[in-house]
Amino acid sequence: MDFEHTKKTKDLMALVSDFINTNIRPSEKRYTEEMEAFRAEGDPWRVPEVLNELKHKAKDAGLWNFSLTGDLGYGLTNLEFAPLAEMMGVGWTSEVFNSSAPDAGNMEVLDKYGTEQQKEKWLKPLLEGTMRSAFAMTEPNVASSDATNISSTIVAEGDEYVINGEKWWTSGYGRPDCGFMIFMGVSNPDAPKHQRQSQIIVPRDSEGIKLKRMLTVYGADHAPSGHAHLIFENVRVPKENMILGEGRGFEIAQGRLGPGRIHHCMKIIGAAETALKLLCERASTRVAFGKAIAELGGNYDVIAKCRIEIEMCRLLTLKAAYMMDTLGNKKAKSEIAQPKVEVPSMAVRIIERAVQIHGGAGVSQDTPLAGLYSSIRFLRIGDGPDEVHLRTIAKEELSKYDSLRKNR
Repeated sequence: MDFEHTKKTKDLMALVSDFINTNIRPSEKRYTEEMEAFRAEGDPWRVPEVLNELKHKAKDAGLWNFSLTGDLGYGLTNLEFAPLAEMMGVGWTSEVFNSSAPDAGNMEVLDKYGTEQQKEKWLKPLLEGTMRSAFAMTEPNVASSDATNISSTIVAEGDEYVINGEKWWTSGYGRPDCGFMIFMGVSNPDAPKHQRQSQIIVPRDSEGIKLKRMLTVYGADHAPSGHAHLIFENVRVPKENMILGEGRGFEIAQGRLGPGRIHHCMKIIGAAETALKLLCERASTRVAFGKAIAELGGNYDVIAKCRIEIEMCRLLTLKAAYMMDTLGNKKAKSEIAQPKVEVPSMAVRIIERAVQIHGGAGVSQDTPLAGLYSSIRFLRIGDGPDEVHLRTIAKEELSKYDSLRKNR
């Protein structure tokens, strides 16, 4: 396996790094101030103007749609995209480059599975950055980690589908520029269990969608995108909105979530690097009992373990990206599951260590650590909980010994 960056990747890394340092980092304070003003006015579900300005700059500079692997983006492989995703791993940075969830996954789905009409109406504005989107799969009343449990319904009626059900953790719905969601539900209840579900495009302004509440993550609302708890009551959409065909929803989900999990891991590694940087800066400059904090207790060991764990997880993720590129997502399912389990756990450990070094400042709004913790701890559940991925890894490992197990 060769993890050496291609010339294309190196060139893009230099451009992205320069853009982040020149434009995004100096704008972080303004972004925070605009969001604080929105909250003070009682409406955090608005997009800071500085974010729109930065997106226009990035688009004009050609730094746009990196996550798409086909002709619509840079045509990067998963391995080539990895270091770029890592650079975008803190806060809203990835959105500046139109490479953030859930839009990146929705773009991939529409590009891979959508009709020409769907691409023109829904994919094109996503690619241009004039519209955002959401993904409605998880349900409150069933264990949605097993996608075959999905119980919301999509019923054909004339030239329409009628949708009923309840969804939560519909990420991206809070945005005022969210134009649609991709909804997963049961369309063929009598089919084999992996052919019962479908995925369909539901415009956000469809009649019958009721917002029950916006969910919080450890008390944080993740505005302006947020996570919605929605009720769908006889929501009607045209049949042309069905993606790929009835009964293909599970297939689409597997095609979407594999790359999405790796993209999350790449970005989480970037967040872990940020946490370690903050830890080291604090430990080097803060003095207690006459010494820099780095010199006290076992903090050398703490710092060393952070570096080791980041490097191990980076290699694990790069291997998964390589396997996806060379063997395909299906054959690489164990390799995809491995970093999805370990990378968020690693980052949470490092963030906790950084918080401890910062003391009270670490849990306050004065550093990004508290926000990083809530976002990344959430990803031990999002896109499938650890336990599901551990099961996948174990089953793949045990399959090597099927002959022994059959002979028992």
